[in-house]
Amino acid sequence: MTSLFVEGWAPEYGSPFDVDEALGDEDKVDEKVEVDGPWEPIPGVDDGVERVAFVDGVRRIDARLTLDEPDGPVPGICGTYGVGAVVWDRTVPRAEVTHARIERLAVFGNGRAAPIPVAGPQISYRSESVPESDPGVLIQRFHGAMRKAEGVLSEQLAQEGLFVIADGPINDLSATEKVGYIKTHRAPYLTPATMPVVGRLRPGERTPLFLIGKGGAYPRYSWYQRLAVLPGGHSWTGVVRAEVSSHLDLATAVRIADRTAAVLPAVGSEPQVEPRAPQNLVPIAALERELRRRLGDPGYVFRALRSAVMNQQTAGATP
Repeated sequence: MTSLFVEGWAPEYGSPFDVDEALGDEDKVDEKVEVDGPWEPIPGVDDGVERVAFVDGVRRIDARLTLDEPDGPVPGICGTYGVGAVVWDRTVPRAEVTHARIERLAVFGNGRAAPIPVAGPQISYRSESVPESDPGVLIQRFHGAMRKAEGVLSEQLAQEGLFVIADGPINDLSATEKVGYIKTHRAPYLTPATMPVVGRLRPGERTPLFLIGKGGAYPRYSWYQRLAVLPGGHSWTGVVRAEVSSHLDLATAVRIADRTAAVLPAVGSEPQVEPRAPQNLVPIAALERELRRRLGDPGYVFRALRSAVMNQQTAGATP
């Protein structure tokens, strides 16, 4: 007989999982795609784009699950994620949260899965499985589901004619005008000859484009740009990296890079309001707050889930 048990999220499983799957060929960088010579900062150009969509997602692990199978326990997790956009109409000007979507997902290991009883209004989980039992793999599958939903929404909005700024690396390389916006720097893409240019950037300026993953399956044009100069900051303070699909022609990629460098400093956050300033853009911070609100109270969700599972077990045991 198979039984399902719900437990609290143990601290040893770590904090929210932020690591994306590697795209591969990250070390193959071409620094000469735009400038075949010495690098200098390039000023951005605001071309008057009217509507900008900022896309992001938030996620939360709600509980640890265990399937008590005859051949041994099967680990699982369940969590909730939200994806949405803030659309900034620069002609008004006005910004509003749109396309908000909340999903609840249970992931089990060992290739097993079990349905999760409905725990109440808007508390319904779908179940998936992975072959492995490692907690990190379970989290990665959950995180990947959110990232896929972000990519689908980004592509939808781009095809509708909006200029899309998607928080995090792009995971859809179709030739549409969407920018992957990366706030943290985990890989040194540039050579010692070009790296110093990043420190010399002023707000509204960018580096020349470089190509990441040259010759690989996931090539992207990328550049660094500065949002703001903060008192007491180091040479990379206020610097972000952006990327677009290399399926775009080079002239379009350059135009998008110029636009992004000019427009994003206007929505950089302030240190007195946002601890991740200026990189966590004002529209993205507002979207994150709204999506977290829509996830529901974590204590209530956990209690409702555990109660629903216990009631199911009790009903199944009743002769």
